[in-house]
Amino acid sequence: MKACFVGLGYIGLPTAIIAATEGDVDVTGVDLDSRVVEMTNSGKLHIVEPGMGEKLRRAVDSGRLEARQVPVEADAFFIVVPTPFKGDHQPDVSYVEAATRSVIPFLREGNLFVIESTSPVGTTEAMADIIFAERPELKGKIHIAYCPERVLPGNVAYELVHNDRVIGGIDEASSEAAAGFYSRFVRGTLHRTNARTAEMCKLTENSSRDVQIAFANELSMICRKAGIDVWELISLANRHPRVNILRPGCGVGGHCIAVDPYFISSCYPHESRLIATAREVNNYKAQWSAERVAMAILKFQIDHDRWPVVALMGLAFKPDIDDLRESPAMEIARDITDVYGKKMEILVSEPNIEQHPHFRLTPWQEAFDRADIVVYLTGHTPFRSLPRSAEGKEIIDFCGITSKFV
Repeated sequence: MKACFVGLGYIGLPTAIIAATEGDVDVTGVDLDSRVVEMTNSGKLHIVEPGMGEKLRRAVDSGRLEARQVPVEADAFFIVVPTPFKGDHQPDVSYVEAATRSVIPFLREGNLFVIESTSPVGTTEAMADIIFAERPELKGKIHIAYCPERVLPGNVAYELVHNDRVIGGIDEASSEAAAGFYSRFVRGTLHRTNARTAEMCKLTENSSRDVQIAFANELSMICRKAGIDVWELISLANRHPRVNILRPGCGVGGHCIAVDPYFISSCYPHESRLIATAREVNNYKAQWSAERVAMAILKFQIDHDRWPVVALMGLAFKPDIDDLRESPAMEIARDITDVYGKKMEILVSEPNIEQHPHFRLTPWQEAFDRADIVVYLTGHTPFRSLPRSAEGKEIIDFCGITSKFV
C-alpha cells in the first residue's frame, strides 16, 4: 500500500507517521514549505507533539516515510490542508481545491481519495465533481470519502490510533474502501456514513464544545462582577451528577473549536443562532480579558506613580502545546503590547516555542520573578510550579493556575 498525504501540518504529518509506523504503509508526505520537507526527511519534527518525534525518526529510517514538495503516484491520496476564512468568516476551501487539483494527474482506477481537512457540508461532493470534470474516465472507478480527524493536540499519537473514526463516502463502496485503509492502524471503531453527514459531524463536535465553553466563559464574567470565585462555583456545581461545566479561559483558540462553528453559521445563518452567539461570547472574552489587564496596569501606575513590569504567561491556545493558531492569548498579548509596549516593560513567556517574530520571549521563571503584574493566559504545566501568590505582585489568572478548586 502506497499513500500520499498532501499537507504536513499538525494533523497531516502525525497521520502520515502513524500510517507508516503502525499501518505498514509506504507514505509520501507533500508540503509546499521546503523547510518542512527538509526537516521531515531528516527525521526532525517541525511541530511540538509528545511521542511523535521518535515515531518520525523510525518511519524515516525504515524508508516508510519520505517528504516531497509535489505529489507522486499512490494507491491512496489524503488531503490534509488548512481551511481558513475569507471575508466575514466565510470558509475558504481554496486550499482543499488546490490540493485536490495537484493529485488529479496521479489518480488511477481503483485509487482512494480522502479529504480530512475540516470542510463545509458538500465539499467532498464538490471535489468529486472537479476530479470527474478533469478525468471523466475515472467516474465510478475511484473511491472518494471524507474522514475528519478528531484528536486532541498533545495526545495525537495515542488518539490517532485509539479514537473512533467517522468514514463518509460518496457511495457505500467508497466508505468501505476508506474504512479498509484506516483499519490498518485505527483500533477504535470505524463508523460508516455518507460524506455530508461526516462533514457535519466534524463541525457539530467542535460547535458543541464551543457552546459549552461559552457558558463557562460567560459564567466567569458574571462571577467577576458578582464577587464570586468562579473556580469554586464550578467545582461545587459539578458535584451535581448531571452537571459538567467546562473550565473558562481567556477565549477559545485553535484551528477547530474557534473556526468550525462559522462553517455552520455562515451556511445556515437563520438556523444557527445559538452557535453564532457562542462564537460572539468566546470572542468577546478575549477583549474582556485584555480590558481587565489594562485596568490593572492603569491602577498600578496611579497607585505607585510608575508603570509596572507585566508578565504575559503563555501564547498557545491551550496548555502544553506550541500551536498559536487563533489563540486568544496571542490576541491579548498583541493588544497589551501595542498599547503599552513603549511605556513599560512587558515580558512575554511561552515555554513551548524558542522564538516568535513579534515578541521577545522571556523564560517563565524570570518573567514571574521580575513582574509586578503576572497574567496567566495559558495554563502550561511549568506555570503550576510557581507560587500562587507573592508579596508585592498582582496575579491575574484567566485559566485556573492559582486556584485550589476544579
